[in-house]
Amino acid sequence: MVYRIGLLGASKIAPGAVIAPAKANPDFEIVAVGARDADRAKTYAETYGIAHVAGSYAELVRRDDVDVVYNALPPGGHLEWTIAALQAGKAVLCEKPFAMNAGEAQRMVAAAASTGRVLIEAFHYRFHSLIREAEALVRAGRLGAIRRGSAVFNVNIARTPDELRWRAELGGGGLMDLGCYPIHALRTLLGEEPVVRSASGAFEGRVDTQITAELDFPGGGSASMGCAMITDTISATLTLEGELGRLEITPFIAPQRRGRMTTTVKGETTVHDASGPTSYEAQLIHLGEVLSGRAKPLTGGADAVANMTVIDAIYAAAGRPAA
Repeated sequence: MVYRIGLLGASKIAPGAVIAPAKANPDFEIVAVGARDADRAKTYAETYGIAHVAGSYAELVRRDDVDVVYNALPPGGHLEWTIAALQAGKAVLCEKPFAMNAGEAQRMVAAAASTGRVLIEAFHYRFHSLIREAEALVRAGRLGAIRRGSAVFNVNIARTPDELRWRAELGGGGLMDLGCYPIHALRTLLGEEPVVRSASGAFEGRVDTQITAELDFPGGGSASMGCAMITDTISATLTLEGELGRLEITPFIAPQRRGRMTTTVKGETTVHDASGPTSYEAQLIHLGEVLSGRAKPLTGGADAVANMTVIDAIYAAAGRPAA
């Protein structure tokens, strides 16, 4: 079966995240795009060879020739249009961060459950073979009990009028766009839900430009996470320190970009190079496996709610200004 994808929003991320991987995957086809600006949607469709243009978000999610909706709208548009797509009988691949807060995430997950439709959060890094290898290594106890971890994602985000990450009302801010990755990676690899011990940040209005937090995990481990969208360097490194060894992945966000995992266990160091499909290709492969009933979703559901819960707690601890 070929799953037909409709793009919700003429987004900057879709060409690399979905359009190109779909062209290389016989299980998927991009069939339509919908945007608030009809002219922009038409230009987008012409640029990327998309056959149909929907005149609105509502029209896109109701199309009979769409099986999967890729929701690449700003986080402020995730709740309304993900639920609308689910209720229209579509599966949804929803960009990260999943929602504006944990309450919205719970409503989205409940809608997926009530409609019986697939809802996956697009944490593309999660599906890469290098991350799965790291997860298997930790679960097998190769590092021993994890005592300390850290994960950071720093990328300079230019200040432009149309840059959603500088608009808090749309779900912008460093923690939402960047910090969601370190939180998710630490939760995934440790396999536990943390408590936020402390957090601090720098804010311009309600937009956080930098945040760090200390997390405590039930098994006795602790971790630091950090993100910054005003920075001179790009950094995406994750480390775990266990009783028996150490693991480092850089860059953990997109391992296909010359990523590698270095492990030192009982004094022996091994370098694991990234191989296989890119994180975005792997994400689409996983989506196909879930849609066909061959796999259970690795993201979305309780995982998505839990990640937003940590984000909410970090904002509270860091003293994010009220709206």
